[in-house]
Amino acid sequence: MPHRADLLPGRPHPLGARPYAGGTQFSVYSRAARRIELLLYDDVDAARPARVIDLEPPRHRTGDYWHAYVRGVGPGQLYAYRAHGDFDPARGLRFDAGKVLLDPYGRGVATPADWRRAAACVPGRNDAQACKSVVCDDHDFDWEGDLPLRRPFAQTVIYETHLRGFTRHPSSGVPESRRGTYAGLIDKIPYLRDLGVTAVELMPVFQFDPQDAPPGLSNYWGYAPISFFAPHAGYASQPGAQAARDEFRAMVKALHRAGLEVILDVVFNHTAEGDEHGPTFGLRGLDNASYYLLEGAGRYANHSGCGNTLNGNHAVVRRLILDSLRYWVQVMHVDGFRFDLAAILSRDEHGQPVANPPVLWDIESDPVLAGTKLIAEAWDAAGLYQVGRFFGERWKEWNGRFRDDVRSFVRGDAGTVTALADRLLGSPDLYGARPREPAQSINFVTSHDGFTLADLVSYDTKHNEANREGNRDGSDDNRSWNCGTEGPTDDPAVNALRRRQTKNLLAIALLSLGTPMLLMGDEMGRSQRGNNNAYCQDNELSWLDWSLLERHAELHRFVRGLIRIRNLRESVRHDHRLTLSELVARVNVQLHGVTLGAPDTSHDSHSLAVTASSLSGDLLMHFALNAWWEPLDFELPTLPPRARSGWLRIIDSARPAPDDLVDMAQAEGAIGLHHRVEARSVVVLFAPLR
Repeated sequence: MPHRADLLPGRPHPLGARPYAGGTQFSVYSRAARRIELLLYDDVDAARPARVIDLEPPRHRTGDYWHAYVRGVGPGQLYAYRAHGDFDPARGLRFDAGKVLLDPYGRGVATPADWRRAAACVPGRNDAQACKSVVCDDHDFDWEGDLPLRRPFAQTVIYETHLRGFTRHPSSGVPESRRGTYAGLIDKIPYLRDLGVTAVELMPVFQFDPQDAPPGLSNYWGYAPISFFAPHAGYASQPGAQAARDEFRAMVKALHRAGLEVILDVVFNHTAEGDEHGPTFGLRGLDNASYYLLEGAGRYANHSGCGNTLNGNHAVVRRLILDSLRYWVQVMHVDGFRFDLAAILSRDEHGQPVANPPVLWDIESDPVLAGTKLIAEAWDAAGLYQVGRFFGERWKEWNGRFRDDVRSFVRGDAGTVTALADRLLGSPDLYGARPREPAQSINFVTSHDGFTLADLVSYDTKHNEANREGNRDGSDDNRSWNCGTEGPTDDPAVNALRRRQTKNLLAIALLSLGTPMLLMGDEMGRSQRGNNNAYCQDNELSWLDWSLLERHAELHRFVRGLIRIRNLRESVRHDHRLTLSELVARVNVQLHGVTLGAPDTSHDSHSLAVTASSLSGDLLMHFALNAWWEPLDFELPTLPPRARSGWLRIIDSARPAPDDLVDMAQAEGAIGLHHRVEARSVVVLFAPLR
């Protein structure tokens, strides 16, 4: 049978769909398929493709790559694949020739009006209910000279935010057409700059499956990827995959102009295809055994807690991950990545942890990613916990120990002082053995996963009934304290204590050695009404209510001030290339209890004080933390003769605003040899030196 003149053999490289002047080159990987069809669609809702191209070997197959060059096809073309082969789950084969399959390298994803996850879970054709890939041009955007900012971690303050939830609420002040979109975030750049953060860490913005949720709810968080290259089209203010790409890039460019970095929360540990009962969107239908970790009888390994686990150290999946990261840096100009459940990437093809995981080494050593921020959530859902010992030299880590130990101390738990001292000093017990920089630890007390800060001081237990899972989901280990009343209250004493506890947690998180991270809305008291796993709540429970900014202006002011005070530290203002242990030695850190030089690390202790100097020696700093339920008198260090004043009280979380945080010019002096620190409060004193 003669070949059509507009169809050429094509090449195995590059993977995906690459448009050229006269047509488009297509290439996809499948080792086990017997036959691959390239489908071209005229409409995303079409029940049949406009053209079916049979990729016949050997003309259109080289090794395990199926490819073709189609003349006359350009950007905007909708396409997908069908893969023919055996359905034999015991051997890892799950081919279904009726299923429309996304291109793993597709730059854009188009979603039909009648998209149905359920239609991809059962045998048979699902064209009209299936997403399609979109041919996109990687060079069709004017960056106007924009480049990633490359800010040192030492100068970074991260703001973890949900792109939709940040501006979706009617109170956001963003025009309705832009609420919950990439464009809407641009409208809030002045707010972010004024707050003082330097980077936004966006929860997943890769195209995901919003239907991967309990019936009647939607997957709001986005940890259900169906593409590793396409920005989520649902976050664009205009319809279409191309609009999503343009709007995402415009957002990045605008953030960079404002001096703000963009860090993406990326999910390379699982996909929305789930377990054996889940849908077939792409990887499963193209080459299930290559892309996923499989156990006996072809069952999916579930180290992610989401039904399946990507086979991250398979050569083809390693390439996919690395190519995706390069794409988001080179084409989309992002500044870094936070890897969800990153410990999974240290598992081999049998699911066992290995000392030198090939995929992590690929990322660590890749020249395109040099200078890119790499942050690991160094654990997984199957119990592999690598905080303090994650692979490589470049990776920073979400410090879950910081979160837990600081929460425990502030709550008033016994036996927490020794751990708190380590957390304040950059966690040398975790990172001191290797030459790590002081910013190694990503310090946070709240994140998207768990209670908000307001809920942490308002609830003893989770309240996840709205998730329709019988309150079984979400962590039971929250280390929270409701301050005497569960949930909202009009009791002024309880609310005052909650404000104080909130300030204590924020002060410790933002002033400790390490890289601080704030959760969206914590600076204005955002609550999820006790829900600590709001992944499926795309509603006002999760959206940021901007009217809180006025109601909690005192808290917002306190956070702005903490970031400003943090930036006074010379170790923050400059990148000295000192290791953590070198910095701690240079600034002459001294630990105390209520008595100088005598830190009380006993089981029943609830207090700690720390003295340190700036690197240049022009400022002494003294931190006193009292988690006891009575006031304590802390002995103050004697100042050297070159002190320009006595100790100045900069922060006192027990005092009402505006005296809770002041500039040095307005600070009151501490009188006497002791300073009284009220119950459950934090005090910070500065002493400028000549």
